[in-house]
Formats: sequence, C-alpha cells, structure tokens
Amino acid sequence: MVADRLLLPCPISQREREAGSRCVVSMAANTITIQDPRNPHVRRTFTFDYAYWSHSGFVRNRDGLFAAEEPGGRYADQGSVFNDLGQGILENALQGYNATLLAYGQTGSGKSYSMVGYGPNKGLVPTLCERLFQAVRANQDSCQCQVFFSMLEIYNEQVIDLLSRGGRSLGGLRVREDQLRGFYVEGLRRVPCDSATRVEQLMEQGTRTRTTAATHMNANSSRSHMLIIAQLKQIFSKENITKQSNINLVDLAGSERQRSSGLEADRLKEGTAINVSLTTLGNVISSLADAALGKKAVHIPYRDSVLTKLLQSALGGNSRTVMIATLSPSDICYEESLSTLRYAERAKRIQNKAVVNESPTERLVKELKAENAKLVLRLSRLGQEGRKTEEETKELRRLLTHNEMQIKAIQTLWEQHLQEALKDWEMQYATITQERRMMQMHPYMLNINEDPQLSGVVKLFIQEGDWDVGLSDLAHIGTSRAIPIKGLGIQERHAVFTNEDRRVSVTPVAGAKVMVNGLPITYRTELQHLDRLILGSSSTYLFIGFPCERGADDWSRYDYDYFQSELAAAEGIHIPTLCEDQSQASGEPSVESSQTDPSLLAVFYDYIKLIPMVTEANQMSQELSKGVEFKLEIKNLAMSDCRGRDLEKDIAVRVTSLENKQVWMWSKAKFINRKFLMEEVYHQQKQQQQQAESALGEGQGSGSKRLVLARDRDPFWDPLEPLHLGSAHLWLQSLAFRIPLEEQVEVLGPEGTEEAILQAQLLPCSPMGLPLGEEDILIDPTELLGKRLDFQLFLEQCCGLRWLKEAKNRGVQIGLRVYDCPQSFYTPAVWHNANPLLEHRVHFSAMRTSQDLLNYLQSSALVLELWGLQEGCADMVSSLEGLRLTPEGSFIIDKASAPDPSMLECPASVSDLRSSLRALHQDMEQLRSANAALRKENSSLREQLNRGPGPEGGRGRVERHGSLRPSCDAELARALKVFYHSMTSLRAQLQRLRRHRPSEEADLLGLRLFVDEQSRLLRDFGEQLELSVTALKQDVATIVRRKRERSGIWS
Repeated sequence: MVADRLLLPCPISQREREAGSRCVVSMAANTITIQDPRNPHVRRTFTFDYAYWSHSGFVRNRDGLFAAEEPGGRYADQGSVFNDLGQGILENALQGYNATLLAYGQTGSGKSYSMVGYGPNKGLVPTLCERLFQAVRANQDSCQCQVFFSMLEIYNEQVIDLLSRGGRSLGGLRVREDQLRGFYVEGLRRVPCDSATRVEQLMEQGTRTRTTAATHMNANSSRSHMLIIAQLKQIFSKENITKQSNINLVDLAGSERQRSSGLEADRLKEGTAINVSLTTLGNVISSLADAALGKKAVHIPYRDSVLTKLLQSALGGNSRTVMIATLSPSDICYEESLSTLRYAERAKRIQNKAVVNESPTERLVKELKAENAKLVLRLSRLGQEGRKTEEETKELRRLLTHNEMQIKAIQTLWEQHLQEALKDWEMQYATITQERRMMQMHPYMLNINEDPQLSGVVKLFIQEGDWDVGLSDLAHIGTSRAIPIKGLGIQERHAVFTNEDRRVSVTPVAGAKVMVNGLPITYRTELQHLDRLILGSSSTYLFIGFPCERGADDWSRYDYDYFQSELAAAEGIHIPTLCEDQSQASGEPSVESSQTDPSLLAVFYDYIKLIPMVTEANQMSQELSKGVEFKLEIKNLAMSDCRGRDLEKDIAVRVTSLENKQVWMWSKAKFINRKFLMEEVYHQQKQQQQQAESALGEGQGSGSKRLVLARDRDPFWDPLEPLHLGSAHLWLQSLAFRIPLEEQVEVLGPEGTEEAILQAQLLPCSPMGLPLGEEDILIDPTELLGKRLDFQLFLEQCCGLRWLKEAKNRGVQIGLRVYDCPQSFYTPAVWHNANPLLEHRVHFSAMRTSQDLLNYLQSSALVLELWGLQEGCADMVSSLEGLRLTPEGSFIIDKASAPDPSMLECPASVSDLRSSLRALHQDMEQLRSANAALRKENSSLREQLNRGPGPEGGRGRVERHGSLRPSCDAELARALKVFYHSMTSLRAQLQRLRRHRPSEEADLLGLRLFVDEQSRLLRDFGEQLELSVTALKQDVATIVRRKRERSGIWS
C-alpha cells in the first residue's frame, strides 16, 4: 500500500519573502487545504495518511536540532517523521518484505531535507541506516545479517553507478530483465556494509561522484533521480530460513511544471529523454490508480522509462511503499504545490500485495546439499552391490567435491566482500586524510553547485608554483603540474593558477572564458579570499585563501544564486535598476526597496536562474557550429495595457541567427524545453566523437562525423513568426469631446527602448467619413450618450524603425484592437524601409454610445502594436470573423448597445448606396445653410444688444439666453482644443526627458555637460507647461468675463 505524507519542510525562503510571498497552505490533522492566491474564495482540500507541518513554530536548540517552540506544538521534527514512517519501513524490511520510500515535490520544497537532512537534523536515510544496524547487532545471536549498499543516478535515461571504482561507461549501465529478479541494473556495484558509519561514507563518496558526473555531463541535478538500494539478507541457521528484502530510497527529480507565459505551443514537445522518467512515473501512478478503482484492461507503462522499470515492484508489485510529497507553502508556488497534491492523491489509491522473500541463494544451497546427499547414497550403493568401478567413482566424487566447493564459496562470499570493501575504505580514508591535511596548508577552489548537497564536495588545491587548469587529458602539454577539470566550455588548457610569495593569481589562456566576481578577465588577476570564479560556461568555484586569511568566515552565503546575481548585476540587471526602469516607464517616482514590486523580484530570480542555462546553450551552439546566439530579455518591463496599468512581466529569450540575422523570441518554458533537447543533441554528438576516436585508435575508422539533424528536429531552429517589437499608446480622451487628435507617439520595446516614432490621427467624423467642424465639439461628453459616434484612425507614417536599421530585408505591420472588437486589425505589411508611409485608415462606429464606451474613451488608450516581419514569415491578416459593419462600411464597436443587426443591412445594390450617399450630401448642405443663417441672425442680435436695452428688452433677453450658451461653449471648446495640442507637445517633451541619460562611459566633464543639458530641458519644459496653463486660464477668464458682461446688460 502507498501511504502519503505531506511535509512543509522549511519556512518561506529569503527569496520568496523578498518577492512578497505569503503562505497559502494550511493544515488540520491529516488534511491539507490550499488557497488560490488569485481567488481567495477557491480552496481545495486533500486528506492523507499523515501530514506534517514544519513551516513555522520551531527553534534551533544548543545541539543545532530544530524543535517545536512549545511542548505539544504542531511543528514536526525529523524524529517524529521517522517514528511514523521510517520505523515502519525498517520493520517491514526486517520481516522480509521489500520496502520503498519515494520523495516527490518541486525543487527546493524539502525532498533532500526529508531524505538526507542537514547537519545534526538527520533525515530518513541516515536514521534508517542507524536503526537498521542497531537491529542487526541486537539480533546477531539468532541470525547472521548481511547488508549491501548501492547508489545510482538516472539522468537523461542513463544509469550512472555512483559507487563505481572505474570510469563511467559510455551510455551508462544497462537495465536488464530476469524472470526471477525482474528488472535490474547490470554491473551495478553492491558494497557490503557492517555499520551505519560505513553507509555515510559511501553516501559521501556517491555525492562526490554525482557532483563530478553532473559537471562532466552538463547536467542539472534537479532534473535527475537518485536511488539508494539497501539489500538486507537475514540467515536464520537454526530454522534454516533466509529472508531477503530490498529497501529502495528514491529522491525523485524536481516536479516543477514549466508554465508558458504565452499561448504558443512548442513544435518540439517536452518529451525528451530527460523528462521521460518523471512523466512516465505519473502515467504509471495514474494507470495503477485507475486499476485500483476497478477499471479493466488498464495498461501499466512500466517499460516506457528506466525509472519505472526499476520501481515496478515498488509501485505495483511486491513492496510496501511510502510516498513523501513535499510542498512549498508560498503563493508563487501555488500551481506546483497543487499539482503535487493531485499527484499524491492519485498515488494513495494504489494497493500493493507484498510477500516475504526467500533468497535464491538459500534455495541453491538447499539444492546443492540435496544433490550431495543423493551422490553419497549412490556411492554407498555401488560399494554394497560390488559394482564399483574406478571411472564412475571418480565422476561421482568430482561432482560431490564441486558441489561442496560451491556451498563453501556461497557461505564465504560475505566475508570476502567485507574484506574487499575494507581495503577500498582504507584507500579512501587515506585520500580523505590527505585532503584534510592539504586544506590546512594550501589555498584551494571549492565547487559551488545549484544543489546545495553537491556544493563544497570538490576541492582543487593550488600548491606552490604554476598549475595548468583544463581538461583531464594534459599529457601532450608535457607537465605533471596540472589540475584536471571537466565541464562545458573548458579548453584543453584553460587557465594558469600561480602561487608564489603567498599570493595566488589566475591567468586565462587565449580564448578561454574566465570570470572573477561576475566580470570577465583576459589578463593576470590576483585572487582574494572568497573570490568567485566561473571557468568555461558554468563551472563555478569559490576561492579559499591561505589558512591565515580565513578566520571564522562562513562561505555558505556564497551559494549558486549569489554567483548568478553577480553576473546579472554585471549586465545591469538588479533590483534597483529594474525599479528605476519601471518607474521611468510609468512616470511614477521610484519606490524604496522595501516596497519593491513582488513581480519584479520574481522576474529577477527567474533571470538569474536562466543565466547559466543561456550561457550553456550558447556554448553548445558554438561547439556544434549552429551559429545561433541566445540572450535573456525582460518582457513587458516598460509596457502597459490600454488603461496604463503595468503588464505582467516575464522572461523571454531572444534567439538570433548570426549568419542571416533572423530572430526568434522564445518564452521561458519553451527555452527550457529546448535547452534539454540541445543537451540530448550535444551528448549524442560527444558520444559519436568518442566512438569515432576509439575506432580511429584501433585503426577501424577515419575520424569523427558531425551529427546531422533534419531541420524540423533541430532544437536550435524554428519556423519564422512575426515578432512583437513594442507598443505605443494613443489616448482616446479627445474623442469624448469630438476633438480631432494628431500626435507623434513613441513605440517602446519590452525593455523600454525606443523602437520607432508613429504618426497617428484620431478624427471624429460623420457616418460617411467626412470630418466634423468646430461647431460639433462637445463641452460635456455625456451629450454623446445614446447617440451615434463615428471616428477614424489614420496611421500616417512610421519613422526611425530600429528593426529595419539592424537588417534591411525586414518588414513591419501595425496591429490594434478597439474596445470590444473580438479581432485585431493589421495594417498592410511594408518592407525594406526604415521610414515607411503607412497611410492606413480605419473607420469605427458606435450606433448608440453607452456609458461603458464613454468611460473607455475617457480613461483608455488605443494600444498600437508594432510587429516585425522577416523574409519567409507570413504576414498578419485581419480577420473579420465576429465583426459587424454599418451600411456605410464602418466597423461597429459597443455592440451591447447597437441596434438589431437586421437594421444594419447593406443596400441591395451599388445604385442604392450611391443614392443614399447623394441624399446625405444634400441633407448636409441644407444643415450648413441653416447653420450660416443662424450665425447671421446671432450677429445681428448681438449688435442690437450692444446698442443698449430697448422697449422690447424682455424679449431680447429671452432670445439672448437662447444664443449665449452655444457661443460660450464653442469658445471654451476651442480653448480646450488649443490646450490639448499643447499638452501633446509637452508629453513628447516629457518622454524625451525620461529617456535622456548620460553615457555609461561618460567622464566627469561629460556628466557636467549632461547635467547642464538636463537643466535646460527641464527649464524649457517648465516654461512651456506654465505658458500652456496660463493661456488656458486666460481664455477661461475671458469667456467668463464676457458672459458676466453680457449677463449684466439684462440685469
């Protein structure tokens, strides 16, 4: 049976706290409740056999152990977990059952803490081994116990023996199938152990091998599975019974889901060998859960991956199995935590039928003894019957002797194994002792790995003199003073470390990549204690100086993220600059770090996580001659929606072909998937090279051949698609007053760079598209309610296209979406011109303006998206699906308030349309004539009023009241129009001020010139703003004064 334990292993991390995360998981008894951070009313509840809380409510005691703050608190320490779970596994093993412990959860949620532990807080594995050998010692009088220990890793569907004495075999170890044993790893080393201390030593050895293998294979440890197999054999001499059980302790790869920031699907699905094992494990668990619910003819896909082959008996056969599902309580991990809970929910339905195991070795001994007894009986009968011949006697005695030797060999195998293991340990102990002695004498480099368990394992000592650092095969250099390292981007001879006069320096070899404290170096550089080094693409080391320099320094703060943060800072990406860029883009003042936008912090941590992956992808592209360059970008850093609200920020990877300047933009999820596919191609190429070199050495080959992939299978290539280059905002407020707007808007890229200048106009018009006059300007936008509104968007020209400056064989399109239109509109594509004329006009109509549309016009902008095209890329086409047209051919918006579609039918023929147009023109001419007559009458009335009140003053007063408001309203509308135009100019000036920055290479004189220029621009901006506001005040005052004067005539 599979029992599930839910563990919250640690508090919200420092990273998650800085990102403003909060806890969304709660626990009551064995029930876990998780809350959707986007919708607090949505809660999901799951119940399991055990649930443990270790998120809060604990303290560290004097011994370094974590314990509950108060007696009886809900915090569960490692001891409580072992008593509930580990003790049951141990008892099952001692009874002769197979037992399995699976740890499942996303990276960083506490799988390793639960399985192995840290420091004095020992996890399940070391505690289980201690209790196992305590039980062995307690039962040594009644039975003989033999314990064998194995440790392996599965990465990219390859099995690596972590305890192997020799080198790693090409392609890893093979998984075989036996009728009796089931699936097993051929050639996997089984090391006999007689104490828990020996097991810890072997685990340390396996961790060291795992670190080296991860470096050599360019592997990410969070994507690999680690299996520890402890085989327990109990021989009960008196009862003549042997019990044998396998204890499988499995630390599964990180279960985090790759969430795509967009809706695009990668043509190369994430079905790579790296991800097959975890995916297949989920399929197996789902199938077993369905079978447990009574579904018939369920296929269990055990054979689809190496991991599920080896765990077949643990998952659905002869084993008692426990699954630990670990969660992160942070809201930013909600999706991953919910996925883990659902995974465990399916797993707990599985039912296994475990049986006590009888050792095949014991059966063999029984069979041999039985055969010997028959041989002795035959010999005695031959002697009694007098038919004894020399040849037959010899044959029988030979068989008897052979069987006795086999029995003796089987019985003495354990002692021989122990002796061999003891010799191995003595050699390792000498090496460890030598290493500790050198740590007290020389400076050294300490490896830093993404997995904290693999950090600090490898130490490269720098003794007196010059030391060449590079690939392991350095025989041709002719020196023994070499430090061999392997990794992506490491050259045969990569750098020279010099230790003289108690100073250590590093000198890169020409073409080698060496970085110190986040900055690349090309010349000899002296190292200081706790300097950070990166050799090649991602081989990270911390320099530990001479013993006299060390003091009580704690190097644990220099973790893998620290290295990547330094690299990001060197590229200008750190929290202060991100906040500054965002505030400049939004026009809001910068906030303090304590109020930093959590989304910015989340993006920053994604950025530093992807830095090494992008570096490795670039290195693989270079070594495989793909001619592709990858670069990280922050998507939507300086972009906003139609209401000016910041868009959700994310990481994207810009992919550029160095040969023809073709560009792709990949989402984070797509790049990660492609990165794993690239690793497969890279490993296949390296294996081919090794095989070719081996064949060449034996005289059977002619050199290595490059791996050839079809284009549609090449992870470095993709079909070309339009690229979103940036957006511009054209505010619609003027339409609410029926005032035309002509503006030059700046198209800003995702990171705030200026991509182009777009000349656009918003023109209120008649249903036939004719421009409105000044008399149609509104002073109160509510006058539009219930009335028809027509306007045209005219895109005139796009200037200074950065996209075209980089390569001339490109084109652009402008896309937009208005209000409730379901489809986007696109301009025709224009090619090979950095300043193209667009001259694109679109007519929109609202048949009866609603309050919602009016609010939209007053508070929103039209977002004009700039799309980049490349040769071979299809143009973007406007779709008319779901759109409705007026009889005049304009697009209808505000559909909710539009009349019935049957009233908007087009005229039956072209002649009807022409006659309607002619009638509208006649009506317009009549309205204009009437308007001119009214103006003339108003002028005469004004002259009469200016001559003074007459006997008919009362009637004139009434008439005056009728003409006063339109005159004043028109004057006020004209004043507002002038003010809007001046504000447009001021907005452009303000944008220039935001973009105006000093050069990064400017000296003191350059900074002074920048300050003077900035002061002048600010002064001009202030003067123009003051003039505009003053002019508006004067115009309004004049209008009010005239109104009062005219009103005073009638008083």
